[in-house]
Amino acid sequence: MLPLSLSRASVRFLDTLPPKQCRQVTRKIIMLMADPRPPDAERLKGYEYSRVTVGEYRVIFAVRDGLLRIVAIGKRSDDEVYRRLG
Repeated sequence: MLPLSLSRASVRFLDTLPPKQCRQVTRKIIMLMADPRPPDAERLKGYEYSRVTVGEYRVIFAVRDGLLRIVAIGKRSDDEVYRRLG
């Protein structure tokens, strides 16, 4: 399992989620720690990050130096999560 680093924005976003959705996103993050290259991950063009979809949310992450970094979490239908990357 890879060690995990969550951005402050990701932690704040998780705190605002209802319990069911928070569990779903957290479960996916734990799965990423075990397998950082799942088949449903897509590489973001122009960035060094990848993304996975969890229900109506996206988790943006990168694996560097043996560390899983969760950069952003956001609504799938909202492009704000991508604006925060720039």
